[in-house]
Amino acid sequence: MGRGPMGRGGAMAGMGAGRANDTRGALGKLIAYCRSQVRIIFFALILAAIGAIFTIIGPNQISRLTDYIYDGLSSEIDMTGVQSVTLLLLAIYLISAVCNFTQQYIMQTVTQRTAKRLRGDIDTKINRLPLKYFSGNAAGDVLSRMTNDVDMIGQAMSNSLSNLVTAFAQFVGCLIMMFYTNWIMATTTVLATLIGLVLMIVIMGHSQKYFTARQKSLGELNGFIEEMYSGHDTIRLLNAGDEVTKTFSSMNQAVKTANFRSQFLSGLMQPLMTFVGNLGYVVVCVVGAALIINGKITFGVITAFLIYTRLFESPLRQVSQAMTQVQSCAAASERVFEFLAEEEMEDESDKTQHIDNIHGEVEFRHVKFAYPSAPEKEIIHDFSVKVQPGQKVAIVGPTGAGKTTIVNLLMRFFEPTGGTILIDGIPTENIPRNNVHSQFGMVLQDTWLFEGTVRENLLYNTQGVTKEQMIIACKSCGIHSFIQALPHGYDSVLSDNTAISAGQKQLMTIARAMIQNSPMLILDEATSSVDTKTEMLTQQAMDKLTDRRTSFVIAHRLSTIKNADLILVMRDGDIVEQGNHEDLLKLNGFYAELYNSQFEEAS
Repeated sequence: MGRGPMGRGGAMAGMGAGRANDTRGALGKLIAYCRSQVRIIFFALILAAIGAIFTIIGPNQISRLTDYIYDGLSSEIDMTGVQSVTLLLLAIYLISAVCNFTQQYIMQTVTQRTAKRLRGDIDTKINRLPLKYFSGNAAGDVLSRMTNDVDMIGQAMSNSLSNLVTAFAQFVGCLIMMFYTNWIMATTTVLATLIGLVLMIVIMGHSQKYFTARQKSLGELNGFIEEMYSGHDTIRLLNAGDEVTKTFSSMNQAVKTANFRSQFLSGLMQPLMTFVGNLGYVVVCVVGAALIINGKITFGVITAFLIYTRLFESPLRQVSQAMTQVQSCAAASERVFEFLAEEEMEDESDKTQHIDNIHGEVEFRHVKFAYPSAPEKEIIHDFSVKVQPGQKVAIVGPTGAGKTTIVNLLMRFFEPTGGTILIDGIPTENIPRNNVHSQFGMVLQDTWLFEGTVRENLLYNTQGVTKEQMIIACKSCGIHSFIQALPHGYDSVLSDNTAISAGQKQLMTIARAMIQNSPMLILDEATSSVDTKTEMLTQQAMDKLTDRRTSFVIAHRLSTIKNADLILVMRDGDIVEQGNHEDLLKLNGFYAELYNSQFEEAS
């Protein structure tokens, strides 16, 4: 709801117009992207050219056939000549059909391979993007680039590319045959068609910016819908439905406007080309009649030119239809390749230092951090602490103190702007991210379960786990009975229709961390969604989970971290107090103030 409709709409219109000049660049990137398919595409072009050549040879033979029949009206029809021309026409059109079918099959195969590869590259790109990209971009807009935009590219390539290839070959071949047959009639037909061609180019130039605006506004609308859908309960609770509807209507109107303008301008091409085609027929009849009177041509030439006019105008009609999708493809390509060109995380192929058989010693040495979007605003100022192997460290403090940021730095989701973080004496910056991540199990405040069986969710990306080990972990978290009560037990599929509470989801993520059995743990308010009774059971399970493991616990509910070996009290990016629970209460400082205030609130 924080994104106003005017801000989104204004940005959409301005950026849509500004990016119109990048259309050729986007299509150029798409063409370069298909360079591995150049040979097969070239072969398809040759087949398209052969098919077009045989197609346009046909009218010349129809002209001969017409002359045989016309001459036979005043005498006897030459049936031998008619038969030979007819058989020749059948062979011509059969070869043309085979060539066109083959090139269509090839082009469809190429486009689908390209679309598949594009999706694969996007999937790979996601894993290479730093966390700051997802923090600064709406999830719905990212999903729109992966789904709507890629689908648009695939549809445009599948439906339009082969048509454009055929149309180009037919256009050039038809042009040659018309001038070969009669240059006077060819010139008049081409001049009549050029009127429509010029108008089509003008329309395309004006409509492209609206195709770009359409894809951008659609992505922003998807982002807004995703945000509002995920927060649907909160919106209803705050009675903010009218405000959300108002914002949605404004953004929906922006999509409608861009859609209308792009489709209206591109839709003008079809009636325009129909008019040009009809004008061509009139020109052929008038000019042809004059030439017959003067004895310059035979009646069969007019018949041939009537067909040539249709064949010559048909590619332009196909182009006018295909360009609508091509323009959409250009706008979608611009967004997709913009995503693929985003700055990636540092390449770590040269980092050979790994940590195995970890002891669990973690040290922060004068760590500083500021988000890349606001480098002048330092979040972590001078964070220094040394954690011994097996210690349970709790990080507490008010909202915005930097607790989650510390964990993100430890996991290398972000890199410190100053200082060093070490694991077992090795700077994390020298260790590949994957190796760092593999040392930690995480339980976050925001639970994540996907549509799949309970077993698949519990064992996600963990190999070699027995059924007994899985059940022990679930019993420790108090969810074994709940799972057994599901229709198919551990093989029950979790979906939006499955009756499972937020607390049960949280307990499942805790069980997943226990099954993962990583040497170190990060618990970000892991018991926030459970009731008091369940919290006691969960706390016992967490104690077993953290036993002899270095663990970092971010907690707002201070009663859950009384048994922590070390409590770091943070405020405004600094450690203001540290010690165990009893020592910090004796200090009667900031921690004691936070702890006592929670009991006052509870009472």
